[in-house]
Amino acid sequence: MNASITQLFSLDNKCVLITGASSGLGAHFGRTLAAAGAKVALAARRTARLQDLVQEIEATGGQAHAFELDVTDRASVNACLDAVMSVFGPVDILVNNAGVSDTKSALDYQDTDWDRIFDTNLKGAWIVAQETAKRMVELARGGNLINVCSILASRVSGGVGPYSAAKAGLLNLTRSMALELARHDIRVNALSPGYVITELNAEFLRSEEGDRLRSRIPTRRFSEMADLDGVLLLLASNASRAMTGTDIVVDGGHLCSGL
Repeated sequence: MNASITQLFSLDNKCVLITGASSGLGAHFGRTLAAAGAKVALAARRTARLQDLVQEIEATGGQAHAFELDVTDRASVNACLDAVMSVFGPVDILVNNAGVSDTKSALDYQDTDWDRIFDTNLKGAWIVAQETAKRMVELARGGNLINVCSILASRVSGGVGPYSAAKAGLLNLTRSMALELARHDIRVNALSPGYVITELNAEFLRSEEGDRLRSRIPTRRFSEMADLDGVLLLLASNASRAMTGTDIVVDGGHLCSGL
């Protein structure tokens, strides 16, 4: 690869904070960004699993450190950002990945379900993005916020009403923050995966019901976590320096199928 192209996608010495990094996409994103040269701050409530990931990344020559974080608690968010600053320096890139979901009939959701989903997926993402951006503005060094959204922000599916509503809110919040923060040289974009095989959903996606879902995807396949790597590196690096307020969908054509 041309040296200038390689440099364009390089994350050498960039500090990346990843929320919800203890499993699934968050953990995979940590491996991917560390391999690209980033100093990876892995944050989650379950710190024991983070330590295993730190050791894995360090064993391959990467830089990583574990931080405790509850995205729904502003004090926890600021304590985490302070801790990251003391270890790696200021955050250059935020991957706002923490999220929770549930599957129930619209008539069966309780207020507690709604609050749990919105507090993490929308309010929590807002708190982390806002506090991170405040520090970027104070230091006048720009930055990059990546909100992990979902195709369910843009399409209807049964049983996930609160999750879809929260992700739709996050998608519009991405655009709003992009508009306001551009003057501070802070970019804000969204990455919207379709159905991606992870440790949490693998059994379902390989079931008969999962097969029916797969048949509605034009490519007739679920995505692997590695399918998100190219887009993640694009959004995290200077290769996307002219992009803000953008939502990149990785779903095998699911959105355009209308099914």
